[in-house]
Amino acid sequence: QVQLVESGGGFVQAGGSLRLSCAASGRTSAMGWFRQAPGKEREFLATITWGGGNTYYADSVKGRFTISRDIANNTVYLQMNSLKAEDTAVYYCAAAGSYPSRYNYEWEYDYWGQGTQVTVSS
Repeated sequence: QVQLVESGGGFVQAGGSLRLSCAASGRTSAMGWFRQAPGKEREFLATITWGGGNTYYADSVKGRFTISRDIANNTVYLQMNSLKAEDTAVYYCAAAGSYPSRYNYEWEYDYWGQGTQVTVSS
């Protein structure tokens, strides 16, 4: 069982930046970020493979968000720049025990963090 602990959410004005962190208690094959806004389904944002560091992004955040990993500390980050009001959501870290064949599908991920709120004011 892998536990994920997220941090870094908060309140920011539009155009600002935040960095989310997710520390894993064990090694996984890939780690990613999703978000869920009120009344909407959970949305894939980005994934990074642990071994090769390959990254995948949703079109909605490509160019604004960057996912990275710290292998030594089993931690993944999501740097979010140029934030918009529509980025307001609860952000979840997720980890896959085996390499996800469809990295943007939430059921490919075995472990989830508790979620951290990001609020962007316009």
